[in-house]
Amino acid sequence: MAKLFDQAAELEAQHREHALANQLALIRQLHSRPPADNCCDCDEPIPEPRRLAVPGCQRCIDCQTLSER
Repeated sequence: MAKLFDQAAELEAQHREHALANQLALIRQLHSRPPADNCCDCDEPIPEPRRLAVPGCQRCIDCQTLSER
């Protein structure tokens, strides 16, 4: 029984490492491009403080919030 739990824990750790690596790659990709001046969804200007705080942002905070829901 302990061997089964060990295998499950190992598999879960592999999945978690894979997911984290994918997220890190996505973050690096997003940060490598310049932030947009206007939101890609609503075409409203993205405020300067947001562009500075979130490198590579492509959406205004309202559209980003909607996108994450």
